[in-house]
Amino acid sequence: MSVIWHDLECGGYAEDLALWRELADRHGDPVLDVGAGTGRTTLELARAGHRVTGLDRDPELLAELRRRAGGDELVDTAPADAREFALGRRFALCIVPMQTIQLLGGTGGRLAFLGCAREHLLAGGVLAIALADELDLFEVAEGAPSPLPDVYELDGVVYSSRPTAVRDDGDGFVLERNREIVTLDGSLSATRDRIRLDRLNAAQLEREAVTAGLRPAGREQIPATSDYVGSVVVILSV
Repeated sequence: MSVIWHDLECGGYAEDLALWRELADRHGDPVLDVGAGTGRTTLELARAGHRVTGLDRDPELLAELRRRAGGDELVDTAPADAREFALGRRFALCIVPMQTIQLLGGTGGRLAFLGCAREHLLAGGVLAIALADELDLFEVAEGAPSPLPDVYELDGVVYSSRPTAVRDDGDGFVLERNREIVTLDGSLSATRDRIRLDRLNAAQLEREAVTAGLRPAGREQIPATSDYVGSVVVILSV
């Protein structure tokens, strides 16, 4: 089930792919894709001829990534938490797409990840991290119109995910969605999904990176779309 919700809520995002391809072309292989999920970015880079390892803590998502890779020798997977991994090899480029860096539980979690990433970079290697420092806040009132849902149909079963709120909780943002499943017999089930993103900006991340032994090496911008917020990509080097 996690594969369906991941693809429905994240799989359609493509605004950042050109930047990850550009960075991979510039810095070379191998590439480590942190928070790879079902392979949105990993498979895109492999199609462009790069050797990529997708790291994710959800084995179900990685199993789907491997299935979609179809035995492509350019693709590898690593089941691990981004805050604690030891792969025994190094990479020319490590990328952290979307807002994965803001899911690590604050400064301590980020520093743990930054330390792991530094240990996995080749000499001259680069770490590129996307983050969103501000989100548009909203909350759907009871009975009021809400944003259109993302919808997916599989074997006659319909899955939908509708954003219902983005709240500021002081140290971060809470994103809420209503997930619904309509089965072949018409029965409906619904659950509420909540994700919390740590509040983070580029300058703060760069300061933390220096503490972890990395050096700021520039920033890139990913523009917003009608469905997704824009991001700043912090570039770091060893």
